[in-house]
Amino acid sequence: MSVTASDLKLRVRPSHQRGHADAGWLKSAHSFSFASYFDRNNMNFHNLRVINDDWVGPDGGFPMHPHENFEIFSYMLEGALEHKDTMGNGSTVHKGGIQFMSTGTGVQHSEFNPSSTDETHLLQIWLIPDRKNTTPRYEMLELSKEARNGKLQLFLSQDGRDGSIRTEAAADIYSGKLDGADTINFELADERAVYVHVARGEVQVGGQTLSDGDAIEAEGRGTLELSNGNGAEVILFHLAPRG
Repeated sequence: MSVTASDLKLRVRPSHQRGHADAGWLKSAHSFSFASYFDRNNMNFHNLRVINDDWVGPDGGFPMHPHENFEIFSYMLEGALEHKDTMGNGSTVHKGGIQFMSTGTGVQHSEFNPSSTDETHLLQIWLIPDRKNTTPRYEMLELSKEARNGKLQLFLSQDGRDGSIRTEAAADIYSGKLDGADTINFELADERAVYVHVARGEVQVGGQTLSDGDAIEAEGRGTLELSNGNGAEVILFHLAPRG
């Protein structure tokens, strides 16, 4: 569904239109074409390539596998995720944490739910980098409750400013939480676009009511308003122009 708010062109992407997969230990919803879900008209939005909403069962996970020339991060919603890679990193990220890899020339890694009793819920997100074949990197970051309540916390950016993780993708990525009277205004004034994904809860974005798994695309110039949140947690992507 497409709507217009001032000089912004908005397109709502309902949760139920995502692709779905169920492997037993893994239940996943794909915002863009991925694995067995393919839609040639839904490959990416600008340089945002993958948003997988993953539920990983107890002791479940992905054995060692390769990636190259993608910027990949896990956004933790519940539980924990244990990571190991061929760069020598081994760590566990928990609810409220970010686990990031700039895969560049290539890296292999594994990801497992370390709990034998509890599910892990995360969003795995891939961005297309501006530069290819760079040296792989791995970082972690804990999101701040104070910096996100009624506000946006920048956690990934191309220049690594304000304590964010540096990425090779032309993107600034924020996390925010909204409840009650909280209002966040985000200005679009250049050729970049915005994609807002609702990780959980309910919120109005550009006058459109969105809930868990819904998203909205915004292009043009103007102010995108996020308001009327009810336990809402959102990820806002400020993305490079289309190539």
